[in-house]
Amino acid sequence: MEGETKYCATSFEFFVDSGVSMLGKNIELLSTELEKETQSQEFSVGEGVKMMGESTIVCHKMEYAYAVFLCHSIDKTDLYNGPLVGEDGTKATALGVCHKDTSAWNPNHLAFQVLKVKPGTVPVCHFLARDAHVWVPN
Repeated sequence: MEGETKYCATSFEFFVDSGVSMLGKNIELLSTELEKETQSQEFSVGEGVKMMGESTIVCHKMEYAYAVFLCHSIDKTDLYNGPLVGEDGTKATALGVCHKDTSAWNPNHLAFQVLKVKPGTVPVCHFLARDAHVWVPN
């Protein structure tokens, strides 16, 4: 996709080295944190959502016998970090992203079908899964 850089990290060394080569040595690794294991439930967004930056690398854990991450950086994407509270009171700190320019996305992308919008008309925002890790400049 236009504006996207992506790669697979197949070793811990490459995972770290690629973050450093793209963002510099002063970086931090973030992920969604859950207070305790819980059953599937609805969560509400709490007070204190913070914008963490625009230059990020999101890495999604892939299903392999060993650690493999699909990592990508998408232009015009903001990263947010904020508190969530579950129906049972469970607390989490979640990462979310907002893609500000979706004009180059496939018009059949699931996000457009769910939101009933067309590419490039509105930002598309979503939370990241618990097994995603995000490199951000510190």
